[in-house]
Amino acid sequence: MSVKIADVIIIGSGIVGSSAAYYCRKKGLSVIVLEAEIIGHGGSSRNGGGVRQSGRDARELPLAMYAVKHIWPNLKEELGVDPEYMQKGYLVCGYNEEHKRGIENRIKVAAAAGIEMTLLQGKDIQEVNPYVSEHVTCAGWTPSDGSANPLTATLGFYKRARELGAQYYTHEVVVKLQIVRGSVKRVLTEKGNVYEGSQIIVAAGYEGRNIIKTVGLDVPVYPRLVDVIITEAAAPMFDHMIGGMSGFYGHQTNHGSFVFGNSTGREQTLGCYADKLYSTAYNPAFICNTVGVDIPALKPLKIIRTWSGWIDMCTDGVPVIGEVKDLPGVILDIGSTGHGFCPGPAVGQTLAEIANGEETSVDISKLAYERFDYATKSKKYYA
Repeated sequence: MSVKIADVIIIGSGIVGSSAAYYCRKKGLSVIVLEAEIIGHGGSSRNGGGVRQSGRDARELPLAMYAVKHIWPNLKEELGVDPEYMQKGYLVCGYNEEHKRGIENRIKVAAAAGIEMTLLQGKDIQEVNPYVSEHVTCAGWTPSDGSANPLTATLGFYKRARELGAQYYTHEVVVKLQIVRGSVKRVLTEKGNVYEGSQIIVAAGYEGRNIIKTVGLDVPVYPRLVDVIITEAAAPMFDHMIGGMSGFYGHQTNHGSFVFGNSTGREQTLGCYADKLYSTAYNPAFICNTVGVDIPALKPLKIIRTWSGWIDMCTDGVPVIGEVKDLPGVILDIGSTGHGFCPGPAVGQTLAEIANGEETSVDISKLAYERFDYATKSKKYYA
């Protein structure tokens, strides 16, 4: 049996998998990356490009803050690829008392972490963005948030990881992890190939759940379909990220087109299931309607294309990141819950630090696998 060996085997080539590969190589670790489809096929290339700290659960906020402070500002020079990062702020719009309470809750979380976020009402909203409808009666404004291009950011990490010697294998579907002498060491693929490493990083989105089940682990995640629309180019209107408490989010790109995403939560009623990618007329129309209410000036723009992708939603709203105490050799990043792009590079760095036996730069203890009752109370049935 032929076995390919590296210090670290990474499953998934999105922004987390590829940034982990890059940071592992910088530390001198040999790396093999396995991708079931093409580079960045999952949520990393199918999102609205938000680089935001606001509106996050306090447990995952430190990773987003670290990425915004220490990583995103330097990526263009570090990767040799322009991720189109702009730190121009994020405006989230609301139009009823429930939305206002939601924004006020976001402000409390942000303030506790030292992030400036303010509540805007009335004409103050139009001073930030004159294109916002008067229908919007309240908004949250976070100056330190921003946006980036998911495609170029993900491919930038891939490019640099390859240049530093990381080996990538695409169309390599992982079917099983294997325990060797009490530690997860091997990865078996659909093609019958075997890969072996001292550390196995699973950063494969919702597919990661079935992968880790093969060694008796589980994370309570479920897939959700997210659609993104791209408009024709328009003259520059505003350069900050914008979203609505109704669920939409997006920004105007350097090219002039607008990118907006949203999810209706009605995938199964439309016959959509996670074994395939779907782009229906229903979800893009829903996005257009929600955006049009808050930013009516965009209604005349034509939709050039749409894309859809399945994201891994964790039942408690934040990802599982890190080692599993009772099962050495496996390092997890599962359940990004649609929030994974902004902290992605920081997560990748964190996974590389763990793989190299270092203390992590960011405290991820509240994102541990063991936070779930079944993880802490169950027997070691995978041993």
